Amino acid sequence: MPTFFEDKQLVMPGDLLAEGGYAAGENAYKEDEKVFSAQLGLVDFEEKTIHVVALRSFYIPYVGDIVIGKVVDVGFNGWTLDINAPYAAMLKASDVFDRPFKPQRDDLSSIFNIGDLIVAKVVSYSRTRDPLLTISEPSLGKISKGQIVEVTPSKIPRLIGRQGSMISMLKRETGCHITLGQNGLVLVSGKTLEDEQLAIRAIRKVDAEAHTSGLTDRITKMIQKEKGGNESAQKDN
Repeated sequence: MPTFFEDKQLVMPGDLLAEGGYAAGENAYKEDEKVFSAQLGLVDFEEKTIHVVALRSFYIPYVGDIVIGKVVDVGFNGWTLDINAPYAAMLKASDVFDRPFKPQRDDLSSIFNIGDLIVAKVVSYSRTRDPLLTISEPSLGKISKGQIVEVTPSKIPRLIGRQGSMISMLKRETGCHITLGQNGLVLVSGKTLEDEQLAIRAIRKVDAEAHTSGLTDRITKMIQKEKGGNESAQKDN
């Protein structure tokens, strides 16, 4: 009675989990003595019953994705980052230093410390290997200003919009620089706190109403209305 995945391993819908005398539990189904996954999630073996713990709110990495991560550990050869995925990601010290890296000499915590936020790119990932990150390209690295807003990772394409229409409008109307992490974290940096807060409210509205039509026009009107109200209040003062 073979199994094809280890306990807590990531599986995709349709993956064959086991054959033989196993029962299909939550988010799994059985056909011809074979148990398959019905959801994206983590395998959970409970004696002879196989469950899949769904990961609806988690991000699944893809090579080339831009992500925003938080440093959760400083190791001997690099940093471990939480990127809102089932597994932690690794940023190697050799990717950061522009000279040969020597663990005995170089203090990694002086570069990035626990709690620091970093914009990075996924350079490798598989279901048997944790994500590996790089910051060797322009615009990547430690975040020093701005605010972070979290959205559902699957809503990021709606934040981008068709041919970039939504994100272009948000940047234009709020005057903010906006970096979209495919893992559902968005960096908003504006000239004023009010600009940033306006952009964040708009982003959250997109997240909540991503399934509706005419959203770009509604968000545009909302921003313009709020900007008009703020300008009137400033004049009164």
